[in-house]
Parts: sequence; C-alpha cells; structure tokens
Amino acid sequence: MFCFQCEQTAGCTGCTRAGVCGKSAMTAKLQDTLTGALIALANIAACSNKNSNNNLSASLANEINHLILEGLFATITNVNFDDASIKNLTARIHAAATKTANACNVSIVSDYDMNNIWNANEDIRSLKSLILFGVRGMAAYAYHAMTLGYTDASLNQFFLTALDSLSKDWGMNELLPIVMEVGRFNLTCMELLDRANTETFGDPVPVSVSLTVEKGPFIVVTGHDLEDIKQLLEQTKDKGINIYTHGEMLPAHAYPELKKYPHLKGNFGTAWQNQQKEFASLPAPILFTTNCLMPPKASYEDRVFTTGSVQFPNTPYIKDENGHKDFTPLIKKALELGGYSSDQHFTGINGGTSVMTGFAKNAVLSSAGEIIDAVKSGAIRHFFLVAGCDGARAGRNYYTEFVKQTPSDSIVLTLACGKYRFNDLDLGTIGAFPRLMDMGQCNDAYSAIKVAVALADAFGCGVNDLPLSMILSWYEQKAVCILLTLLHLGIKNIKLGPTLPAFLSPNVLNYLVEHFSIAPVTTPEADLKEILG
Repeated sequence: MFCFQCEQTAGCTGCTRAGVCGKSAMTAKLQDTLTGALIALANIAACSNKNSNNNLSASLANEINHLILEGLFATITNVNFDDASIKNLTARIHAAATKTANACNVSIVSDYDMNNIWNANEDIRSLKSLILFGVRGMAAYAYHAMTLGYTDASLNQFFLTALDSLSKDWGMNELLPIVMEVGRFNLTCMELLDRANTETFGDPVPVSVSLTVEKGPFIVVTGHDLEDIKQLLEQTKDKGINIYTHGEMLPAHAYPELKKYPHLKGNFGTAWQNQQKEFASLPAPILFTTNCLMPPKASYEDRVFTTGSVQFPNTPYIKDENGHKDFTPLIKKALELGGYSSDQHFTGINGGTSVMTGFAKNAVLSSAGEIIDAVKSGAIRHFFLVAGCDGARAGRNYYTEFVKQTPSDSIVLTLACGKYRFNDLDLGTIGAFPRLMDMGQCNDAYSAIKVAVALADAFGCGVNDLPLSMILSWYEQKAVCILLTLLHLGIKNIKLGPTLPAFLSPNVLNYLVEHFSIAPVTTPEADLKEILG
C-alpha cells in the first residue's frame, strides 16, 4: 500500500504496510481500486458529454453524481474501514460506468491504476494529490448538502472534470489551474452546505453547552450530519433517552430546529482521537454519522452504530431508506445499557465544565458595528482564526499554548475539531464579546470567510490588510480543500501545522510560499511575536 493523505502518515512520508489511522493494507488497496473506478467513470462521462449521441437519462446522471460523492467520501481518512462495503460500492460504480458507456455509445474504460500517480514525478504526484485529496474533502461537504436535498450542477460537473484530469499525462502548467479550481468550487460547495443547513435548521445562535452527563439512558452522536441527529432526536423524544453530542456534532446545539428538543442535553468527550479511552466504559451506544471514526476496540464494538458513509466491520449499520433511518436498534441498546446511575460531571481538556458554540456568520455580523467600533477604539487589537483538525501527533499542544498566550485585547475565532484543545478555556471578554468564539464545524469555514470579507469591506481594505491572522491545523482531506479555498481567495501569510503535508513536493511548496507566503508554525512565542511585532 501507499497512503500519505493524512497529517499523521508514517514518518511524515507515507504509510506502506498499514495506516496509522488503523486502515489495513487490503483496505487501502480496495480504496485505490474504488478511486480508479471513479476516475474511469469520469472518463466515460467526459466522453459522453462530447458525444452528439449523448443519451444520458436524468436518473442515470443523478446516479453518477451520487456515486461520485459517495465514493470520494468513503475514501477520506477514518470513514470506511469495511472491505465488503468498499467492494460493493466499487461494483456499483462499475455498473454505472457500463450503463453510461452503453447509453452514449462510447467505449468502456478500464479502471485507472493509481500507481501511475503514486509513482509519478514528485511534482506531478504532488499536484494530482492536491486535486484528489481536495475533491475528496469537497465531496464530504457536497454529500451533506445532498442529503438535505441541495445540489449544484456546476459542482457535479467539476467533480467529473477533476477526476478526469487525474488520468491525463499533464504537466505542472496544466495541473496547477485545476488545483486552484478545487479551491474555487469548494467555496461554492461550502456556501451550498451553509444554505442547506441554515434553511433547514435555522441560523445558529450562541449557546453554552454543559459537559455534564445526566443519569439515565443516553446516546452519544458524533460526526457532522445534522439530518441524522435531527431524525434521532425526533425518534427518541418522550422515551426517557437523552442525546449528547461529541466531536464535530457539538455545533448542533446552536441550531434552533435542533436545540428546541429538551433531551439534547450537552456534549460528551473531547477530541476524536481520545475515543478509544473515552468510549471504553461508556454505558451508552455511540452513533457515528461521518468521518473521524477511530477503530473501535472489542470492549465497546457492540455499542458503536454507523450510518451514511461510515462503516466498520462487526458494527451495526443503520441504513437509509428513502431519506428515513430507523434508529430502533440504537434506541433499544440505550435502554438496555441504562446509562449512569447518577449525574457525571466531566470536564474539557483544560478542566472547564462547559463550552460555547454558535458564533456563525449571522451571529457575529449582527454585531459588526460594535466590533468595528472596538477595533477603531483599540479595544480589539487583533483577530486570530485558530482552526482546523485535531490529531494525536505530538506538537498539537502548540495550539493550546498559542491560544493561552494571545493578548487580552484580541479575539480568537475557532472552528472544527481542533478547538477541543482549548475550547473549555475561559479567556474572558472584551466588552460584550467573549474572547473565544466557536464558529462551528469544519463545514462552517464558510462563516469565517464571510466574516473576514465583511470586515474587510467595512474597513475598505483587503482581507490581507485586516488585523487578522490564520493559524491552521490540518489532519485530513477536508482541511486540504479549505486551504485551497483560502488560496483561491488570495489570502496570504497562513501558518499551517503541526507539520506540512507529505504530499507537497519541494517545488510545489516553494510555489505556495512564493505566491501565498504559507509558512509552518514554529513556537507560540515566536509566531505571536512575528504577528504582533
């Protein structure tokens, strides 16, 4: 096997025997086969689009679009470890490719051999990896929007274009523009998902979330899919079962259509990489709705339920039946286990007993006037966006220390799961504003972009001229497409860590440094001194 798509890849070069994430060599091989099948499907679809006898029906086009999103999503780090389901999905992709070729009278294309990328010239491998990993991350966002009934024809076409480009014998001049296009289309994708979430569940509002788990039966829900937790809340109301979020599901508490359920009680646990310790003796089932699944230990395997793109051997799977999921097995397990016999008072990593979330774009921009006045008066000297993925590699305590050392006249904006390193800290306030504002999931990077653009407009300057610094952490492929979106917007001086991606060749890295001034994080003290002077 060869895999270097996540931040924790072995030796910062690539996993070759087994994935640090827990993925086996066989699973990696099957995921490569699946990806090669997706590229072949994209090749056929590209040929059919050029064919004047294109007889692609609307239903087949929809099937192709769904398979592209499902297939790309399944290959993101920590999503699907189940070989049987990967084989099944690959077979469905092959069937769709055959139907497409027959309908449009074009030749069937063999699966693309991914070794052509992994063994390519390092610069070509680097650029094609940026494209592939970027569209994998983008597919996750598009998949969430699709489950809520929101799609975009231009996005569907770009997924095909990007995948088709991976099979081409192109050089840097042809591939670099596609890398940047991933960033452009991901902005469209994040806007689509933001609209899907807010029009379905309402605009998030700031809320304090308790870390105490009350006595009695309960269910922990992790991941990103808000529709899943909505259906679970509806099916558990009046059953004496409380619901607790975990990881990236924390922002669910801020959406009006979800927070209205009184049995959505609080948040359990800290960062996703602590699952195996925190779930080991949990007297409740856990529902995994999207990625960030740590391979469950045998001691709690029977309490892990998966759904959507998430699958793991020997864990129960909740199927989607025409938009409805029957969570009866999960509910029965919660009642059987019974929960804690008394309230359990947990804390965050730093000892805090509650966390806040819900500072999405509308919540922040509704106070834009006061924020601008605070900047002009000197009450707010600087904004820091400290955001991104978490992980287990040593060095991620950098982000905790950085936030702790930010000056008292600065605001820290955060989003995604990396915030669990510091989101229970009490940084105090500046006037009516808490110094630490959680904007939501990694999906909600769109909110941070909208706030930055709105502030730049208000001050009559560019985003790069704002007193705003971006200190980003990355782990998997959604972070890749967000980074490409920031580059597409021309945002410079981003600090990235805890390590730079292994798939960036020296030449590609030099290009990013030269054009966008990307730099690795160093130490909190040195980086703050450089930023603030």
